[in-house]
Amino acid sequence: MYEYISGKLTNLTPASAVVDCGGVGYLLEITLGTYSALQSLDHVQLWVHEVIREDAHLLYGFFTTAERSLFRLLLGVSGVGAATARILLSSLSVSELTQAIASGDAKTVQRVKGIGSKTAQRIVLELQDKVSDSDIGQLPSSPFVLAGKGSANKEEALSALVMLGFPKAVAEKAVAPLDSSLTVEETIKEALKRI
Repeated sequence: MYEYISGKLTNLTPASAVVDCGGVGYLLEITLGTYSALQSLDHVQLWVHEVIREDAHLLYGFFTTAERSLFRLLLGVSGVGAATARILLSSLSVSELTQAIASGDAKTVQRVKGIGSKTAQRIVLELQDKVSDSDIGQLPSSPFVLAGKGSANKEEALSALVMLGFPKAVAEKAVAPLDSSLTVEETIKEALKRI
């Protein structure tokens, strides 16, 4: 729903930032990397990811779209929630984490406090094809990436299928073999036939 929030930075802690936007103060949960980038700024623009839970509506703010994209990819991994993704991005930079995932280095991921061996291996296994060394710092803003096969239409179709309630893995499997020249609507219709 929110793409970014821009305004005056009124409060900053290592875990959160308050941005005054048109007289409304937005509390955003942030990573340590974003905290470091914001320390000398008065006016900021943070890229936002909204998490809606039964008991809370939370906004996560990121200094770069690459950091937000990696956060969203991490949320797609089974067993990784927003708090865990934020800890990962606070412990490792975007380039360090992306490089560890791309090279299959689960030990680097596991060094982060609270990340066990199985979770680290799952992160590497599920995201290794979605990031590569050449993508460091240039991750797409879409949380759904079809590595090597992706077109904007396929990514948009995949995102739509997931929003419709289909599991991401099932949707990816249905969309991946489809022709990239199909429109978004055609891709969705063909994928629905395969699901």
